[in-house]
Amino acid sequence: MRIRNLAVGLFLPAIAALALAIPAHALQGPPRGEGDYDSFVALFSQFEAWADETPGSDPRVPDYSDDVVGDRIDDLSDFQAQLSDMNVAAWERAHQAEYLAVRARMDEAEFWLRVSRPFERDPGYYVDRMLRPAFTELPVEGESLETLQARLNAIPVLVEVGERNLDAVAADYADLALHNLTTADGVGHGHPYREVPPAGVIGWYEDLLGRAQTAQPGLVPEIEAALSSVREFHAWLLERRPAMTADAGVGEARFDWYVKNVKLLPWTSAEIVTLGEREIDRLWAFYALERHRNRDLPELEPAQSREAYHARIAETDADIRAFLEDHDIITIPDHIGELDFNVPWIERPGGRNFWEEIQYRDPSPDHFHAVIPGHRFDALMVPEHPVREHIADGVRAEGWATYLEEAMVQAGFFEDRPRARELIYIFGIFRAARVPADVWLQTNRMSAEEAVAYWRELTPYLDEDVARVDAEIYLRRPPGYGLGYQIGALQMQQLLADRRRQLGDDFSLREFHDDFLAHGRLPLALIRWEMTGLDDEVSDLWEHEPIPGFQ
Repeated sequence: MRIRNLAVGLFLPAIAALALAIPAHALQGPPRGEGDYDSFVALFSQFEAWADETPGSDPRVPDYSDDVVGDRIDDLSDFQAQLSDMNVAAWERAHQAEYLAVRARMDEAEFWLRVSRPFERDPGYYVDRMLRPAFTELPVEGESLETLQARLNAIPVLVEVGERNLDAVAADYADLALHNLTTADGVGHGHPYREVPPAGVIGWYEDLLGRAQTAQPGLVPEIEAALSSVREFHAWLLERRPAMTADAGVGEARFDWYVKNVKLLPWTSAEIVTLGEREIDRLWAFYALERHRNRDLPELEPAQSREAYHARIAETDADIRAFLEDHDIITIPDHIGELDFNVPWIERPGGRNFWEEIQYRDPSPDHFHAVIPGHRFDALMVPEHPVREHIADGVRAEGWATYLEEAMVQAGFFEDRPRARELIYIFGIFRAARVPADVWLQTNRMSAEEAVAYWRELTPYLDEDVARVDAEIYLRRPPGYGLGYQIGALQMQQLLADRRRQLGDDFSLREFHDDFLAHGRLPLALIRWEMTGLDDEVSDLWEHEPIPGFQ
């Protein structure tokens, strides 16, 4: 007995030393609480219903007063506590991946309430809600009339709430809001077509007023009241702009937290910048080589009419679908019909913008990305599932779509479209250039104006309007969206390589793509773990950390 006790005494220090040598995340692992998978699904459903709520009595005027925000944070903390009490360690890998995706969704909601706080920091949060009613085609009647009147009557209240809440406005946010109130953005995503677009939100209300005076005079008083409030908000913002000097980005420490805990990316922001800069150089080199290869070929000319452009789209769509099936790229189910297209025909007085310069020459780059088998097709392939159908990670969505562009060059689609290969590389250059700029915007190393200049210097055809709108999108969206295109494409390439190495000659590209889409739009690190069993990118995620500054 004495010998056995001595042996135990000798081994205990060794065991303790070994425990200290094991990373904390390896010791922690998945939670071992009380809740089962069904409880998890029910909790997620409750959380989604809560997240979809608009605080306040009027959904057109969100109430984010201090008391309401405090109550929302308390509600969220309760959801997070219940989530951490799940017995995730007992679940199969697919369910564990869903757990991490849901935890990331809750972390995103917390970050929005505690750090992003657009209701206090971004006048555009209110400007965005002003614009849509002005697009209404007149005349309207019945329920549509009641809806328009309610939206118009909400504008003065929205302005009052905005002026009360906006007490920490960032400089870039203020300038972007002022621009959008008085100036056409030059791109017009989702705007009705006008040969000369109205001058910003104020211009659109003036346009609505002019149409109402002949088409529906009974609406004139309500439109005039809404227009007066929008003008008043512009004057309020302009007067206070000199004092609005805060940074728009969230800062490096919080951005790194967000990249890991919400985007579930396996890199720091500094490492992401390095990857992005390397991709810029690679794609520029490939573009240079492609231009040299095609030096004796005629340049692609843009379509000269709507009819010619639509004919190119129809031909491209048929060619892509045939290629995907004939070359075993992906399965197109029988129920997938026409999926429209992404870039409309617009004749601009100032000439074509970036997207039009590409698409009017050859629609295939954006058709792969945005139509089939990119975004529109991707959305239709999301599996019916109580968790997965409600999660759409931005890096996963944009990474898949961006991966397809260059992947289809390698797969052979562009063999008889050599000049279109140049357009693929131009697209890639712009997506890669977003990566460092997106990081620098969020870490306050670059302003929106500086991002525009940086992108335009790097990207052929890029005009100021598209560059400015992109800077606004990626600065004002939840952090990390702009970097997701090219970084997500890198993750897709990694996953493709992993599966080819694992399966060897049994690998099938069609089966790989079909299997990938069947997992839904969870973050790519989770899909990789599910498809390959490799946990090197997810093992660190079990050690959950609070947002810096909110320990």
